[in-house]
Amino acid sequence: MGALLAGLLTGLSLIVAIGAQNAYVLRLGLSRQHVGLAVAICAGADVLLIFAGIGGVGSLLRASPTLLEVVRWVGVAYLVGFAIVSFRRASRPEVLLPSERVTSSRRMVAIATLSFTFLNPHVYLDTVLLLGSIGSQYGAHRWLFALGASIASIAWFSTLGFGARAAAKVMARPVTWRVLDAVIGLVMLVVALDVATLHLAQ
Repeated sequence: MGALLAGLLTGLSLIVAIGAQNAYVLRLGLSRQHVGLAVAICAGADVLLIFAGIGGVGSLLRASPTLLEVVRWVGVAYLVGFAIVSFRRASRPEVLLPSERVTSSRRMVAIATLSFTFLNPHVYLDTVLLLGSIGSQYGAHRWLFALGASIASIAWFSTLGFGARAAAKVMARPVTWRVLDAVIGLVMLVVALDVATLHLAQ
């Protein structure tokens, strides 16, 4: 149980932070657009990467950082592009209300969610490298640590996506959507800058 609790708390400490992936899931939850699909992709990817890290992939990636370097710059470009789209959306007089019909297809939501997940180097640093390194210290109980971290991810994304619906009345105000899109745009730029300068801290 100690390893399970450690995995749960460590996972939450890494996941519960304002980032591109969380901001996108929040917006989908508020607009009620394919929330289950996005939550399943985000949580499923985390579980996969956490167990891969515990299984030893983290050590392999540390020995060969070329892949993370490529992903880093592709991710930066994607984040900046999404930030531009968010700022444009915030400047328009039209807003997306929770009561409106779905404007994004399942395919587009899936592609965007996968991009925010696998084009973000922080995902690999947090799940594969960091959680993998910490979890390996628990020896035979490392899989309980992985299970705890996985539960944290599933709980967080489910709360973020499905819990956002409780704010539907607030989101009926046009100004709320404009502020949200502007904040999301800023978050994307901050994350992009952080990802672009990762090499300075390595």
